[in-house]
Amino acid sequence: MSADTSRPAGGGRQARITAITSGKGGVGKTFLSANLAAALARQGQGVLVLDADLGLANLDVVLNLFPKITLHDVFTGKNPLEDAIVQAPGGFSVLLAGSGMVEYSRLTPEVRDQMLSVIERLRPRFDHILLDTGAGISDVVLYTVSLADDVVVVATPEPTSLTDAYATIKVLATTQGRRDIRILVNQASRAGEGRVIRGQLQQVVDRYVSPGLDAPVKLEFIGEVMIDPAVRDAVKRRQLLLECYPGSLAAQGVVAAATRLLD
Repeated sequence: MSADTSRPAGGGRQARITAITSGKGGVGKTFLSANLAAALARQGQGVLVLDADLGLANLDVVLNLFPKITLHDVFTGKNPLEDAIVQAPGGFSVLLAGSGMVEYSRLTPEVRDQMLSVIERLRPRFDHILLDTGAGISDVVLYTVSLADDVVVVATPEPTSLTDAYATIKVLATTQGRRDIRILVNQASRAGEGRVIRGQLQQVVDRYVSPGLDAPVKLEFIGEVMIDPAVRDAVKRRQLLLECYPGSLAAQGVVAAATRLLD
């Protein structure tokens, strides 16, 4: 059933758009996007998550949804945008992408125009839009991120994740002029590890990226989500962590990060 996304016409409401991205896959980006949306919705925000991983979409799996109409159908004109917006568990809306669409693996003028059009039409209807991007620095991912007001880079403490997070930050700073980038650390093994990781990344950015720019790049730490068996169980059950384990350590981290997103 389609969500009721109507907004008063006279308010001039324009959603804050946040891209949730990562340097590599497997860091929990989509899981966090969904649960951040639920946390924002609990704070009274009208929220939509757009599955912008156009080729390897899996937001539907995380939320246990079976969409009949996807972003692909909107792009091709088969169905109107309104019919593709569905209500997800957790009190927010989603716009799901079809998985395995090879035509979306590269940025064509058609994909660029369609994505921009969809974002512009969605913006007056919500308070906050989260773009769950693909991983890496492909042209499709970078273009999607360019449409956002803010960007959150998700990383884990693994060395490969940190290396790829640094590469992503460098590209966003040099190609998009980003000077404020938010960091969310997932799978932290101890309290405070996220801030340490943010500090390590900031040192490398200060040394190798900022000197060649017009202004230094600032990495803002918005939170850490602890390693928690509740996360694995929620993933297996295809349920939101905030719904099945709202008191867990990981859920508390997500809620704190969502609060900082609003700040």
